[in-house]
Amino acid sequence: MKKYILFDNDGVLVETEPWYLKASQIALKEFFDFDFYKNDYLNLMVHGGSVWQGVEKLGASEHEVNLARNKRNEYYQEFILTQDIKIQGVSEILKELSKTYKMAIVTTSRRVDFELIHKNSNIVKYMDFVLCEEDYKNAKPNPEPYLTALSKFNATKEQCIIVEDSKRGLSSAYNAGIQCIMVYNEFTKNQDFSKASYKINKLTNLKKLLNNL
Repeated sequence: MKKYILFDNDGVLVETEPWYLKASQIALKEFFDFDFYKNDYLNLMVHGGSVWQGVEKLGASEHEVNLARNKRNEYYQEFILTQDIKIQGVSEILKELSKTYKMAIVTTSRRVDFELIHKNSNIVKYMDFVLCEEDYKNAKPNPEPYLTALSKFNATKEQCIIVEDSKRGLSSAYNAGIQCIMVYNEFTKNQDFSKASYKINKLTNLKKLLNNL
């Protein structure tokens, strides 16, 4: 029986991806007059790479790219503070799961962004701890983030299950040797989830799945 659940954050517990894209689009247009479309973003998520590497190849300096990325971060933080990033039913299902499982969040977000994202949410109160990008050396798809969480719980791989929405997160879970449940997200729907242990359409289906394991 599973005793611990490790959640990704963005796309699983909160819907931040559209606002990260929008912030990137505004900054790229403002600094480089570069049009960055949703399909471009989705292709990068599938195949890897960075739009910032792309603008450097077009002649932008490292300094200009850093200025644009910093501006992107400002726009993103403004969006996550002012826009609706809630996913329906998440708080309720976490409350139910907390009665049976110990839970944690393992995210590649910067802690400053994570804290802004959850400034007005009640999600974190159901978690034993949160790991952000500052809490480990190697980010997903490296297994280190999830192995670090496993160690903090002093748990075995068999006792844990991971909930993710992206191939990068799935690869991290798979490389760590921990079963992974993929939850549907519009931004990652075309990615390869063939290594997933289970798939669900929405997080509110998680309890039913876990009950049947």
